[in-house]
Amino acid sequence: MSEQPAERGRRKVRDGVVVSDKMQQTVVVLVEEKKQHRLYKKVVTHNRRLKVHDEEGTCAVGDRVRITETRPISKEKRWRVAEILEKAK
Repeated sequence: MSEQPAERGRRKVRDGVVVSDKMQQTVVVLVEEKKQHRLYKKVVTHNRRLKVHDEEGTCAVGDRVRITETRPISKEKRWRVAEILEKAK
């Protein structure tokens, strides 16, 4: 991918696993974040399911992907697939 212009600012980048590919040009990606609780200091897992734009439709269930934030594409899609890190076995 080419470098983004500086005036666009920093875009959020996340890694996740594709859990659904039943839609056209859209995949659902599970992003798992581990954060430490402020008071109790226990590590807590936060799961988010994001709808991600997949232009070519190359992603399949189980693939590890890197996604980047982008302009709103539809009502719920605010992310797009940047690259496929690992194909499902």
